Amino acid sequence: MRNRCILHSDANCFYASVEMLLNPELRGKAVAVCGSTEERHGIVLAKSELAKKAGVKTGQANWEARQACPGLIVVPPHYDQYCKFSRLLRNIYLRYTNLVEPYGMDECWLDVTGSTQLYGSGEQIAEEIRQTVKDELGITVSIGVSFNKIFAKLGSDMKKPDAVTVLDDSNWRERIWPIPVSELLYVGRSTTRKLMERCVYTIGDLAKTDPAYLTSWFGKNGMGLWIFANGEDGSRVMPDGYEAPIKSVGHGITCSCDLYKNEEVWKVMLELTQDIGHRLREYHLCAKGVKLYIRENELDGMMHQMQLPYPSQSPMEIAQAGRVLLEKWYHWQKPVRAVCVTAINLVPEERPVQLDMFGDENARMKRQKLENCVDEIRSRFGKRSIYAASLMGDLHMPGDGRHEVTMPGMMYT
Repeated sequence: MRNRCILHSDANCFYASVEMLLNPELRGKAVAVCGSTEERHGIVLAKSELAKKAGVKTGQANWEARQACPGLIVVPPHYDQYCKFSRLLRNIYLRYTNLVEPYGMDECWLDVTGSTQLYGSGEQIAEEIRQTVKDELGITVSIGVSFNKIFAKLGSDMKKPDAVTVLDDSNWRERIWPIPVSELLYVGRSTTRKLMERCVYTIGDLAKTDPAYLTSWFGKNGMGLWIFANGEDGSRVMPDGYEAPIKSVGHGITCSCDLYKNEEVWKVMLELTQDIGHRLREYHLCAKGVKLYIRENELDGMMHQMQLPYPSQSPMEIAQAGRVLLEKWYHWQKPVRAVCVTAINLVPEERPVQLDMFGDENARMKRQKLENCVDEIRSRFGKRSIYAASLMGDLHMPGDGRHEVTMPGMMYT
């Protein structure tokens, strides 16, 4: 796989860059795009280079960002514009290859292996894309060039903004192995902590660790991390428009302020599962299990899952399973900032189900008809045309539409 030429293009300070295009008076100033700009508990979604240099960080509360940068200009997000510029970026990439795989709104992988005879080396293509984006869209990108997706992404992070970094057989070990292991894709906070407890501090340390040890620590994911660290990633860049088979249906959100009680989290889960139930009906699928992810206000997370007694499309049944997981596993040592509910172990809705002779199947069928009717009304007249009384009032969910933006892309192998 070393003969491939993979690019990873990352738009610099994407949200903030778009805001400065929409309002040229913001150029050259410290700008942060924040949710709930009228509330001190809103968080920073993106920041400009000047704001970053002043110490503003993504995920900070608005008031913390203003403390770090007293002259900070805070603006609300405009997701419709971010989606528009994301499409324009992909249209530029598609001039060079149809193998363009999004990873979030502002990042894409490109496989230009078959394009090098037409457009030159990977570095030349990357430079041409970098300049074209700057000239046509007025924003900048940083591009990593390498022989696999993992290293290409590392390369795009090495030099910012508006730069191209090449990692090939001649230099990748000396440049990548000294990097902290936390920078490797899919090495999150929990995995980093476990690795550092075992004296694995850099990507080079990870590469030199016995795969058997990594497998004993992390299961099959440990072997995957070893492969990534040693440059053996063989995952493909999927073609533009590729839709992966649906394996789960999830919905999550970062709340506009911290949550302190089960009841507050329950309302958020119930609101999120309205959309999950609707999408399951659209896909003609039912969930056999539910997964709950809770993130504390200091960004540590908890994830657990459980099986449902019956395959279900019911928002209420999915939310109730989430509540069971919450009450069983979350001990409220810290308040909650983000909630994500996912329907897992999906099966076709027409698959026969073994009934429970002690269950009330008639009651379940009545609820299903009611929820189908509610879903139809919401589809025709809007999501707030009909909803549970318990969802009235402030749910501490931002109203700026961020949770309705489809964020494309995970890696496919």
